[in-house]
Amino acid sequence: MRIVVDLNRCQGYAQCVPLAPQVLRLLGEEALAYDPNPDDVHRRRILRAAASCPVQAILVEAHTPDEPEPAP
Repeated sequence: MRIVVDLNRCQGYAQCVPLAPQVLRLLGEEALAYDPNPDDVHRRRILRAAASCPVQAILVEAHTPDEPEPAP
């Protein structure tokens, strides 16, 4: 899983933080810090956190490992 937070869009409402505190945290009063590659065990919490964002600044992507390169 990979998450991306559009920090230009984020307004620091922090409604997401208590829903996924292992992945999202507030630095100071408005700066959001986050783990861009959290463990899948946090998936449900992260999806709820993303849904709670009033400005939809959190994007959750499925992470797929890179496919190996073909042998020459």
